[in-house]
Amino acid sequence: MKSSPSVAWLVGASSGIGQALAFQLAQAGWQVAISARRLGALQAMQAQHPALHPYTVDVTDVPSLHEAAAAITRELGEIELCVLNAGDYTPMPLADFNIELFRKLCDINYLGAVNGLDAIMPLMLARGRGQILLTASVAGYRGLPKSAPYSASKAAVISLAESLHLELKARGVLLRVVNPGFVRSPLTDKNAFKMPFLLEPDEAAQAIMRDLPRRNFEIAFPKRFVYLLKVLRLLPYWLYFKLTKGAL
Repeated sequence: MKSSPSVAWLVGASSGIGQALAFQLAQAGWQVAISARRLGALQAMQAQHPALHPYTVDVTDVPSLHEAAAAITRELGEIELCVLNAGDYTPMPLADFNIELFRKLCDINYLGAVNGLDAIMPLMLARGRGQILLTASVAGYRGLPKSAPYSASKAAVISLAESLHLELKARGVLLRVVNPGFVRSPLTDKNAFKMPFLLEPDEAAQAIMRDLPRRNFEIAFPKRFVYLLKVLRLLPYWLYFKLTKGAL
């Protein structure tokens, strides 16, 4: 990837981490194509910074992503950085088991990332460079109580990134995964429990910006929370279930 800012495409830019990251990329000198379903929200962002350019997409609609990628390339230039950040979340205790919620979160969180890759990878592979970030979550490290649809979809994103990383790297494209902890947003506002190490969206975006020049596979934050969850990931099941039983 070029060392100097160029064109970035941020999918899932209308709120939370995506919105904060869009503004920070623009302030750093990038021309930022911002995408989401809601045009009004994107236009409100554009009014705040001239380097933000709205392109509406629906990550469950593959043609809309291909059309946006082509339009961005035509109007702004080659996309050097693509952040596939669209996501959704609803907690689900066992009493509310809902197969439609599994389908919805899989379609947006996992298959939405797959659809985005289908649009951006051919463009980057054709010229042998570029960087792609897939936003997953530390919730994808292990299955969490009352979060089966979300944890499963994010675990799938992590596995997807791991599976494609080396093949893409061999052809000049850097694929990385972003694993945030709790970040304040309309989605985390659904949680009724106290969220440890809760970050504001600007803090999360700053963590991503700090790691952008590097070539490490994973961008994960906040560090103390990440280290704690990575230790839990190493535990045998009997001990992991014993420790997480208190979340029921």
